[in-house]
This record gives sequence, structure tokens and C-alpha cells, in this order.
Amino acid sequence: MALILADRYPQGYNHKQIGTPPVYTVNRTEVFDTWLAELADLRARAKILVRIRRAERGHFGDVKLLEDGVSEMRIDCGPGYRVYFAREGRTLYLLLCGDNKSTQPADIKHAKTMWSAIREGLS
Repeated sequence: MALILADRYPQGYNHKQIGTPPVYTVNRTEVFDTWLAELADLRARAKILVRIRRAERGHFGDVKLLEDGVSEMRIDCGPGYRVYFAREGRTLYLLLCGDNKSTQPADIKHAKTMWSAIREGLS
């Protein structure tokens, strides 16, 4: 399971031109990137990306802490999308997404397994 580091601002940027500087570094899993790239609902994809950008700046919005350090970011669009993530210090790990209640228990279990594997790799 590979992690991809999110783009960073160039050295010496002017945050007044770009906006508020990020508080968190965002790492995305390949599972997350694949799911997002294949999402047909463009409006939902845009809302998810906006929420991630806000979370990067410390504004998480509608979030629920689950178990074992995994949280879900709830996006009110379409069937009710979820972004499962975990935090370690100033780093966010975007684990995977889910798009309806019928798959939610399996999605949470998968996210917890992924987070456990990532934590083992960090230590």
C-alpha cells in the first residue's frame, strides 16, 4: 500500500496571495485516489476536494470519530459520501471513501485495517 504525498506550496510563497497556509500535511492512499478518480458524480468529487482542502487548513467540518483513531468526514451530497481518515501529529492520512450506508460497516473495517498497517509502517 503506497502513500502519495499531497502537493506542497513552493518555498517562499506569499500566503496572502494563495490563502491560509496549510496546518496539516495530507497523505492519500492509492485506494483513495483510485476511488476519487473513478467517481462519476463530478459535483460530489468537487465537494470532497473542497472538504479535504478545508481539513488541510484545520477546518474539518462534519466529522465523527469512529474507533482506533479512524474518523469519518461526512459529505452531504448524493448518497452521503464519507471520507475515512486518520491523524498522526500534523499529518492527515486519507484512507478511503464510501458512498452509502449499506457498505459503511465494511468500509469502516477496511479503513481501520489500513490505518493499522500505516501505523506499523511509521514505527
